[in-house]
Amino acid sequence: QVRLVESGGGLVQAGGSLRLSCAANGRTFDRSTIAWFRQAPGKEREFVARISWNFDIIFYSESVKGRFTISRDRANNTVYLQMNSLKPEDTAVYYCGQTTASMRTSDVQQYRGWGQGTQVTVSS
Repeated sequence: QVRLVESGGGLVQAGGSLRLSCAANGRTFDRSTIAWFRQAPGKEREFVARISWNFDIIFYSESVKGRFTISRDRANNTVYLQMNSLKPEDTAVYYCGQTTASMRTSDVQQYRGWGQGTQVTVSS
């Protein structure tokens, strides 16, 4: 079971940027899809973005499209989430998960390997 490690969160003003990292902790992302999800207090974990490791197929939620960019670094076995033009409603704990079920699923139930998450707080 891959245990992922998220990092890069912090406190930023509205309009600012952050870059989150998701590392495989010594394992491989080969032949899997990696996704970012977020969870705000009192809300369910929601899909943000995903990328297929081998085919670079990318998909975003409507709420972040045009502001966030997901990418992969094969050399470092890491997935990034570049977040620009941040809004207060982006405030949440961000998690990354991994699935081999499909390259095109955004279903949180299909993902495994959740780490501890990284807190993103956007002030107005």
